Amino acid sequence: MTFKSYHISIFLRVVVLALFSLGISWLVLQQNWVAAGTCLLFMIFLVYNFSRFFSKRFSVIDDFFEAVKFRDFSRNYLAENKPDDIRRLYEGFNTVNQTVREMNSEKEVQYLYLQKILEMIDVGILAYDLETGGILWMNEAFEKLLDVPHFKNIKFVRSRTPEIYQVLFETYHRQPATIDLKIRNENLKVIASHSIFKVDSSSCKLIVIHNIDDTVNKTESEAWKKLLSVMTHEIMNSIAPISSLANTLKSSVRRHIEDSQAALDLEDLDAGLGSIEKRSDGLMKFAKTYRSLNKVTSLSKETVLLKTLFQDLEQLMRSSENIGSNTLQFEVLDEKMEIEADTYLLEQVLINLILNAIEACQNEAEPQVLVKALQKPNGKKMILVIDNGPGIPPEIKDRIFVPFFTTKKQGSGIGLSLSRQIMTLHGGKIQIDSLQEKGTQVSLIF
Repeated sequence: MTFKSYHISIFLRVVVLALFSLGISWLVLQQNWVAAGTCLLFMIFLVYNFSRFFSKRFSVIDDFFEAVKFRDFSRNYLAENKPDDIRRLYEGFNTVNQTVREMNSEKEVQYLYLQKILEMIDVGILAYDLETGGILWMNEAFEKLLDVPHFKNIKFVRSRTPEIYQVLFETYHRQPATIDLKIRNENLKVIASHSIFKVDSSSCKLIVIHNIDDTVNKTESEAWKKLLSVMTHEIMNSIAPISSLANTLKSSVRRHIEDSQAALDLEDLDAGLGSIEKRSDGLMKFAKTYRSLNKVTSLSKETVLLKTLFQDLEQLMRSSENIGSNTLQFEVLDEKMEIEADTYLLEQVLINLILNAIEACQNEAEPQVLVKALQKPNGKKMILVIDNGPGIPPEIKDRIFVPFFTTKKQGSGIGLSLSRQIMTLHGGKIQIDSLQEKGTQVSLIF
């Protein structure tokens, strides 16, 4: 039976009841009590049957809505051997239940995937209700980082470790912040960030913490290994010949003391002492260059007009005999462009970059170095140092900022490292783009 025929069936039942009502009224007016009573009894039977018809169907619908209310979609309605309209209702209910079960199954699978992913990462994640403090979700990494058992309310942390509670739960870190947590008398450095969100009418807070102690220690250890390797190499290169030469001179002087007849070559002695002095000076110079890496720790910022800065640099660099009149050019697209910077340190960076660029292209037929200031569409201001030299070989590009690394015979290897440190203090960065045989562009981005 289709829904259209089902509606017709109901309509016919209503029409029959209406006709019986009119018939009974007419028989009463005719005072035909027997026929009226018979019709009334039959009408009562029809009303009872009609009532059962609707009651049964409403009962089926009520039963389904009750199951929906309690989110019970596991039922399977048996549609066989049922009236057509009931069968259609059961089939519809079964379709709804099956669809909801499939949706729930997909959600459970997605939740399981997400849960497994969040459990596998070594970042602590916790979400809780701001009003009640009840834990909505927490992964195992969070428990391990804080060294606590599983808990259901943040009050547990407040009673166990008030200091951690104050830092993590009472302080709001809108941006990721590095904080120190004291866990079992050990300081743990973590990056923490917070986010507040709403679930229905409840306000919730999400806390994410990441242990960076291991990363920092590993990076620091690698840096120390590289630094000690470089320093050991440089120091040994200076000390070994000093020690050897001093031993030779000592033997010569001792022979002269023991045997006054033995000749003492004063020229050799003077030359040897001169070599020792020279090597000692080189070692002292190395120590000074190393110390300069730690010298820059603060800035004295002021408003710098780039046009004036470039004019001062041009006057300074033009005095060098190694720079031709057409080699070095300065260009400012906006003569009123200003930046907030430490003039002395910025000049130091630019002088170092310009000298590097001039040295890089000195073997070119027409060496050219351009120092250019511009402002990008996003508002960032840049100073570019561009040369037409051979470019930086790919195999050393990743090492040019490593302290003491240099390909120059006379270089100390701290120029670019120091330049990066100065730009970092300015809140900017230094970027190098190099194409072999086409030149190099060094960008100071503020």
